[in-house]
Amino acid sequence: MGMWLNQSSIDGFILLGIFSHSQTDLVLFSAVMMVFMVALCGNVLLISLIYIDPRLHTPMYFFLSQLSLMDLMLVCNIVPKMAVNFLSGRKSISFVGCGIQIGFFVSLVGSEGLLLGLMAYDRYVAISHPLHYPVLMSQRVCLQIAGSSWVFGILDGMIQMVAAMSLPYCGSRILDHFFCEVTALLKLACANTSLFDTLLFACCVFMLFLPFSIIVASYARILGAVLHMRSVQARKKALATCSSHLTAVSLFYGAAMFIYLRPRRHRVHSHDKVVSMFYTVLTPMLNPLIYSLRNREVIGALRKGLGHCRIDSQH
Repeated sequence: MGMWLNQSSIDGFILLGIFSHSQTDLVLFSAVMMVFMVALCGNVLLISLIYIDPRLHTPMYFFLSQLSLMDLMLVCNIVPKMAVNFLSGRKSISFVGCGIQIGFFVSLVGSEGLLLGLMAYDRYVAISHPLHYPVLMSQRVCLQIAGSSWVFGILDGMIQMVAAMSLPYCGSRILDHFFCEVTALLKLACANTSLFDTLLFACCVFMLFLPFSIIVASYARILGAVLHMRSVQARKKALATCSSHLTAVSLFYGAAMFIYLRPRRHRVHSHDKVVSMFYTVLTPMLNPLIYSLRNREVIGALRKGLGHCRIDSQH
């Protein structure tokens, strides 16, 4: 056991990555870095606008700022290390570094999934109970919703990180992924992982199906409320407020369920890597674009901010 601890802490793991150094992969790597920069700038900008503009101090935008913070932390947890490994040619990650990456990744993905689920409840209250909305979605309730998303996500991350890092890794150290991902890491363990597999599946089912059931229930009630609206304009407005959230939910849950809820015999690891790239890099870039380009209030806040910058520069 002591020998395993020494070997793991000294050697760490080798990340095979997703890119080779061919011309095509260099172009793809450059594209990923551009997406990373857009994700970084987009989420920082959205958080700043929500914080600065008083018109955006509403429950929906508070939740959106939390979502952007999670996306920001998610891309910063994965992409910089991947870029350093690709550019330097060194593909190693320390044992501690691997554990930290797993902890952050699982915590952030879990928190984001729960928050997206609870954001559906916010849309349900806004559409079905507009007169009671300020009371039902008070500042205290909003803080409880955001706080519970973070707490359950972090708890899930800690459970999976401790369980994965307590397994013995005494054989191959080559991890066929571009970051320390739990299911890829389990293949290297030289112990029976059936108990951990069951724990992992149970965590994934809870963290995916709990919020997903809230989303389905909320949108079923929303649909019922919309169908009872007499005004066509009111129906369009109600559906427009939900379209951005539904797009973000589809992207996130589609990718997560594809990876974690498929039977092992149907898994092709190269597919998992591509889909992981989708929701660790592409989704964090798309979320601020989805919520800003389709939202007049955010665009208005951006124009106002740019207007202030222009006036300041002229003075």
